[in-house]
Amino acid sequence: MPIITKKKLVYRISEALHDYLVQYSRELALPIQYADLLRYNDSITLYDNKGQDTLWETVFYTASESDDIHLALKATYAHLKADGDMSITNHLTIDRVDLCSYGNTKPFRVRIRNLVNDNFDYFYLKNADASRVYGLELEHILSPNRISYLTSGQSLIEEHIAGIPGDMFFMIHIHDPNLNPIRLCKEFIKFNERCFVRLLGDMHSSNFVVDITPDFDEVYYRIRAIDFDQQSYEGRKSVYMPQYFKQNLPIIDLGMKYMTPESVRQYQIEERSLIAGRLRVETARISDLMRAMRVDEISLPAHVEQLKHALMRHYQNPDFLRCRTMGDLVWKSLEMVQMH
Repeated sequence: MPIITKKKLVYRISEALHDYLVQYSRELALPIQYADLLRYNDSITLYDNKGQDTLWETVFYTASESDDIHLALKATYAHLKADGDMSITNHLTIDRVDLCSYGNTKPFRVRIRNLVNDNFDYFYLKNADASRVYGLELEHILSPNRISYLTSGQSLIEEHIAGIPGDMFFMIHIHDPNLNPIRLCKEFIKFNERCFVRLLGDMHSSNFVVDITPDFDEVYYRIRAIDFDQQSYEGRKSVYMPQYFKQNLPIIDLGMKYMTPESVRQYQIEERSLIAGRLRVETARISDLMRAMRVDEISLPAHVEQLKHALMRHYQNPDFLRCRTMGDLVWKSLEMVQMH
């Protein structure tokens, strides 16, 4: 089972990637940067409603800076959600700004609340990492999910992806008598295939959520990645296959019970066909993205070397050995989808 023991290196957004982000309206001159939020002067530990340490801390700013920061955060939210229409912020207030000091990019999470109906939402400000940006963009293009994010220089702003955290789902909901195990396992197989095709790594249960949609006579599940730091970085093939993480054993055990090899193969083929269809629709966009990614350095040369040999053996295709970057490997993997 894959274990990632070292923190991933953080790679700055290259000029080629920046040009892509400008072309597709992801890059904006926003009124606040990640570095601005680092100027807090105090913080307290954030506990959940059961009194457990969340590993986040709520940060506070001086009175002279707080109003300006909150106004800039509301404007950023308007850009993220409404193309910059500030009228949506008239009844919004910034409830809290939290810092996660243990994450690779040390993200800030902003809780924003509607004063009229007390509804709240979250968004995140992070130190931009090229790997994560490529991951977000590939998710937007190749998955069933649309992703809302923006960059501003070397800052990254992301929407909150709602759902039940995978580890919580396995702990509580997987034992629900109303669970439909076949539909859940089918979705995990498709999720596993999506991750492997586009080389998104580290998808253990803490890094995805389960979205449950009740229908009139059935329940539907969708598994969504929420952490894209490990896009095309590690050299081990197993890192890109959620089926090999011990944290995902509850759903693997369920699959062993309810899935047959024939049905697993069917769902893998179905997902690859869907990805191929998305590639045909987004030919220009994926080509533009790959043009930047294939020349970008987003991993160590040793990792590229290790992974290209593993993928060559997996697909029985020596063309992988000609790949020089992680972007080349992603492109070749996508070509394999289009060939079948």
